[in-house]
Amino acid sequence: MGILTSLTSQNTQTVKKVHCPTSRFVSEQYMHLRADVEFSGIKVGMIGCAENISVIAKILTDNPKIPIVIDPVFKSSGGNWLYDKKSILPYMAKIRAKASLLTPNLAEAERISGIKVRNVEEMRTSAEKIYALTSIPCLIKGGHLRDQNVDILFDGKTYVLFKNKKLKKTVHGTGCFLSSSILCHLANGSPLDQAASLAIKATHEAIKKATKLGSGQLIIGARIRRPNA
Repeated sequence: MGILTSLTSQNTQTVKKVHCPTSRFVSEQYMHLRADVEFSGIKVGMIGCAENISVIAKILTDNPKIPIVIDPVFKSSGGNWLYDKKSILPYMAKIRAKASLLTPNLAEAERISGIKVRNVEEMRTSAEKIYALTSIPCLIKGGHLRDQNVDILFDGKTYVLFKNKKLKKTVHGTGCFLSSSILCHLANGSPLDQAASLAIKATHEAIKKATKLGSGQLIIGARIRRPNA
């Protein structure tokens, strides 16, 4: 089930414009779904604007017994800001201890922790700071590291490193695919480290099979069935 927090005008090359619905409309969507559907898990992606923070915090508070994965989407993969920079830390404060996992990429980890992230050691330090701020386990995605592809999971006590062969592809939707996959495995009963491992492998395979539709980034999951000649 989906709750719309943002509407975008975009194509495979860039995001042109973002429209944020009212927080009341976001809340109404949630309340109508909740009255009809039993949730197994919740994933939060792009929240659109600061006005939605309180609604999202309430949704998380209402559902403490199911897995919740938050992908803190602040910028598009093309580099456009999708969210007010000044509201990032207040957002983290509002969701403190209300989720199972955060999945920032390197730039998002830098923005949340205030620590420059350019290598594995700095990823560890950033993950520690993010956990201290949020009390939420953190999976920092290292796909944009220069020489390697390493993701780091920190649950407040231990680290797990996931290494993959670096793929030289620019693909749209990888973060959303990964966080959604992790949530599915958590909802199915997998422990956090196993859920992350399975989802990372699935994402890696999806990137390999990504399809070119327009003149910009490749798209995960897109398939074109061409008629026989």
